[in-house]
Amino acid sequence: MENILFKDLKISKEILKAIEKMGFEETTPIQSQSITTILEGKDVIGQAPTGTGKTCAYGIPIIENIDIHNENIQALILCPTRELVIQIAEELSTVAQYKHLIKILPIYGGQQIERQIMSLKKRPQIVVATPGRMMDHLRRKTAKIGELKIVVLDEADEMLNMGFREDIDIILETVPQQKQMVLFSATMPKEIIAIANKYQKDAVTVKVTHKELTIPSIDQYYVEVKGRNKADVLTRFIDQYQYKLCLIFCNTKKMVDELTSILMTRGYLAEALHGDMRQMQRDKVMSRFRKGTIEFLVATDVAARGIDVEDIEAVFNYDVPSDEEYYVHRIGRTGRANKKGISYTFATPRDMFALREIMRYTKAVIHPIKAPTFSDTQDTKVKSHLANVKEILENDDITRYVGYIEKMLMENEENDITTLDIAAAFLKLTIGDKSNNSVSFQNEENEKATAQFGMLRLFINIGRMDKMDKGKIIELIAANTSIRGSEIGTIDIFDKFSFIELPSEKVDDAIISLNKVKVHNRKVNIEIANKKK
Repeated sequence: MENILFKDLKISKEILKAIEKMGFEETTPIQSQSITTILEGKDVIGQAPTGTGKTCAYGIPIIENIDIHNENIQALILCPTRELVIQIAEELSTVAQYKHLIKILPIYGGQQIERQIMSLKKRPQIVVATPGRMMDHLRRKTAKIGELKIVVLDEADEMLNMGFREDIDIILETVPQQKQMVLFSATMPKEIIAIANKYQKDAVTVKVTHKELTIPSIDQYYVEVKGRNKADVLTRFIDQYQYKLCLIFCNTKKMVDELTSILMTRGYLAEALHGDMRQMQRDKVMSRFRKGTIEFLVATDVAARGIDVEDIEAVFNYDVPSDEEYYVHRIGRTGRANKKGISYTFATPRDMFALREIMRYTKAVIHPIKAPTFSDTQDTKVKSHLANVKEILENDDITRYVGYIEKMLMENEENDITTLDIAAAFLKLTIGDKSNNSVSFQNEENEKATAQFGMLRLFINIGRMDKMDKGKIIELIAANTSIRGSEIGTIDIFDKFSFIELPSEKVDDAIISLNKVKVHNRKVNIEIANKKK
């Protein structure tokens, strides 16, 4: 069964609105096979590893079928670890964000059981739990599952490996016989088959099949990076290796738009490509990308289908793809026509398990690599400019410019300025290094901890509550001042305010220009942070 668009599924407008807000366009293979079947009330046994979109595969039907007027526990999702419980509960809450009367509760060991008992008294309809902690509540009679409509075993093989078989049996024997049961597992050992045969009725089997990766001409790397640092790491790779034609993949339309905005405000020639764009717009973007008018195409998997551009130097997986086959399709955009290709995947700590699954199922070796440091990228810029200088010295007539240097030397004779000093000053000016310190480049560890030399820290009265993120703040500054995105330093965003580092010589421009601006009908106030009154 092929993947389908979410809007073509028979789901409510509230859930569709939430999915669109999350930025998803198309179902993953496991979702396209499971959602309709589970919506129809059938039992399902599914073989699918982590990272294939299982949570929405069962979460969408569960939320769709919840009776908001019934305050009993109607759905129970069992999974092996605390981290997975929290992750599933968060994702389900996002899917249910426009169904305001649905309550979802995570239950796991390590959290005070008294707090969970209080939360259970608030009558959640959906409970996500580890088997051990769910057993505790059943023994205490603090969780009642007599009205349960559906039970889900997620990562069933992992639960068995962790010794939860007995707990699972007790829980499944406690729930009503007339209930729907969904079981997902990456592998199907005999114990899993035994559970399915014992507790399921006429279960529909769904399975994600994998294609092996057979593209030896592509060097594959991954970078472990925190989500908030991805944009900085991306631009460092681009600057370090001087890439001119790249594809950057994001999992959602929202992230495509945000990243494109960040790249553009930092001075990179980037454009977006996703399903919300009309076909005419997409064709124009692709035409500019093929011609090299834009250098960086930021796209979703759906929109990027059919892209066949021979000279793509690198593919960046800004997000780890939601399906192993998507990974194959993405990196296959580089290394065309017998040319060497390269791909980079940005993985947060939470993504590492999914990345291992990609390597396992694609038989690919994805090598770890460290991101270039600030000093690395500056060194690359210097070498590039020195190469240009050498070419000019070898091929161009520079006689007329020698006179300017001689004049400057004569005017500054008393200051002992040399031609070497002047050359170094020109190099600093050319690469845009605005630091005033005697050391050329900062230590990497100090980059984020301290303000850059030659930069001032400013307070601005807008933050997360104003729906601002780093990209939007950069866009605000770039649109209303002469400050380029690449000149903006560290941005720290809080709920009601933010701190921004700007070049000291641009501070007056920022204060004068931005204090005239309104964001969501609220007047912006920007001033030097911690200044003496």
